[in-house]
Amino acid sequence: MRWSGIVSACCAALTLTPPSFASAPSALPPYTPAYEPTTVDERGMWMEADERERLLRDSPLRIREGGLERYVREVLCREVGDDRCKGVRVYVMEIPAFNASMMANGCMEVWSGLLLRARSEAELAAVLGHEFGHFELRHTLMGFKAKRSATDVMAWVDVLGGITNRDMSSANVSLVGSLYRFNRAQETEADLLGFKYMAASGYPAKAASEVWQQRMAEDDATALGRGLKPRRNYTSGFFDTHPTDLKRAEYLAKAAAALPADGDARVEQYRAAIAPYLSRMLAAQIKMNDFGGTDFILNSLASSGGWSGELLFARAELYRTRGNPRDLQMASLWYRDAKAAGYVAPELDRNLGLALLRNGQTEDARKSLGAYLVARPEAPDAKMIQALLAK
Repeated sequence: MRWSGIVSACCAALTLTPPSFASAPSALPPYTPAYEPTTVDERGMWMEADERERLLRDSPLRIREGGLERYVREVLCREVGDDRCKGVRVYVMEIPAFNASMMANGCMEVWSGLLLRARSEAELAAVLGHEFGHFELRHTLMGFKAKRSATDVMAWVDVLGGITNRDMSSANVSLVGSLYRFNRAQETEADLLGFKYMAASGYPAKAASEVWQQRMAEDDATALGRGLKPRRNYTSGFFDTHPTDLKRAEYLAKAAAALPADGDARVEQYRAAIAPYLSRMLAAQIKMNDFGGTDFILNSLASSGGWSGELLFARAELYRTRGNPRDLQMASLWYRDAKAAGYVAPELDRNLGLALLRNGQTEDARKSLGAYLVARPEAPDAKMIQALLAK
């Protein structure tokens, strides 16, 4: 066989054929327990996963208190079934980006940014089910084998090029492209298996598509907040490892349309579960320096539950952080609205005072900063605030 034929065969071997959209609502496949490594390479991969899990377990970013990890695991079990989730360990990390992942050894990592953006248990379950789909389909192992096979062939292609004095760069480019297509196919396959979990769980199936619609809307808001034109990708690029958010939203919405429009999204249960952590999640998000995206998240949260004191305080913090003159005026109003809505943390008076001070409203600033010192005389920044008052 000619080398071009070998490369073509390798590229074809790295192509997954995802389940058809018409078959997405069908019954779940029979479940088999998690794969056990057999070869030396596979055992090394599992050892790496075990070490990664140890780092997650001991990480200072892990949110241990309050049973949040237990709750997230319960959502996963409701989504995929008790038999499937029996051996899964869930670690929730205080990282304000939208992400979750699962390793081959059954360890799932969930970032707080996902919990902040999800609007219901159903939306959280859609993402967790997708990650569990990767696990059940053994995509990590398949991806490892695909990369190893491709790099082996690339090494031989380079050797052949050296022997024959031929330019083999196009062959290597084809192999690299096949790896990215392989990754995108895995993502689609996990999407559709995750959708089957959703369809069997009692959650509304449309939530899987709505996750990606929200992600696109947030990305647009981020771009506008930075003075950029929103860019909507309609096709995946050569180096993209995932299908576009638009494509995912479309094929998941198409699959959901074939099912009855019912199910309980468990919105109130979700709000109650994340309520103890909402303030810290919002504070971390504000530090992301993403004014448009953060404002979108705040409006999304308020659209379903109203502008609580907590959300008003976070909005005031967002505008105060940006710090334009009009921003400082609006922040001052929202701080006062937050207090009227029942937000009682002493930091409100401190930050209101700082906003007023920067806006030239000295007397009002002194009152707010003084109220903060009365409430928190031993605060770490008390001496700094006293120095400001002395001036």
